[in-house]
Amino acid sequence: MEKDINFLKENLIAHRGKHDIKKGIPENSVLAFEEAIKYKYIIELDIHILKDNSVIVFHDDNIKRMTGIDKNLKNYTYNEIKNLKLQNTNNYIPLFKDVLKIIDNKVPVIIEFKYDTKIGRLEKEAMKILENYKGRYVIKSFNPFTVLWFKKHYPNVIRGQLSCNFNKSKFNFIKKYVLKNMIFNFITKPDFISYDVNSLPYKKVEEFRKKKLVLGWTIRNKVQLEKAKKYCDNFICENFDEL
Repeated sequence: MEKDINFLKENLIAHRGKHDIKKGIPENSVLAFEEAIKYKYIIELDIHILKDNSVIVFHDDNIKRMTGIDKNLKNYTYNEIKNLKLQNTNNYIPLFKDVLKIIDNKVPVIIEFKYDTKIGRLEKEAMKILENYKGRYVIKSFNPFTVLWFKKHYPNVIRGQLSCNFNKSKFNFIKKYVLKNMIFNFITKPDFISYDVNSLPYKKVEEFRKKKLVLGWTIRNKVQLEKAKKYCDNFICENFDEL
């Protein structure tokens, strides 16, 4: 049965929430999500799992960029990081369950699963939380094995494959080729893809879009937005004042 994912086109998508550090609003913070809700933007966020199995909303594997402390996130418990301030503001790293309570189906949520732990661990813990969530959500990941995990264990959950041209990555040629071309899609059967707008146009994306939805990331200005309109069905954005 075809899944209805039209809600992913109902408004622009706020990348890591509607953040603006110049205004004291860090990415992936409760304040950034509250700002997105004000404008009814779809929220995109990232989740990690900690040493104590807490699921948190945070992007990087290392916390230095956001907290100034050069440590890998997966080595912490939540109690050890819960009081760290994000980018010298009075905002803190939130628990995933608390963010969902705030969103509370006011807007849809796009959840990016990070991949600094073995497949299945973050996915299982996140789904313990999401099974009680009544709102609209989808999952996505750069890792096709996360997408495959959802296909096997929660086939009714809308799943997306993230990708780009990987020109800046340190991956070898074969890994770049496989990920850039989303070779695993024929197995994982994603319901949508999310592709770097700076890697477009690309024929694999154009072929996919003939049948399914494409989200472009990350749009930061009008020029990128106009380009993305040619190749994508909706847009993951920052710098909303510039759009």
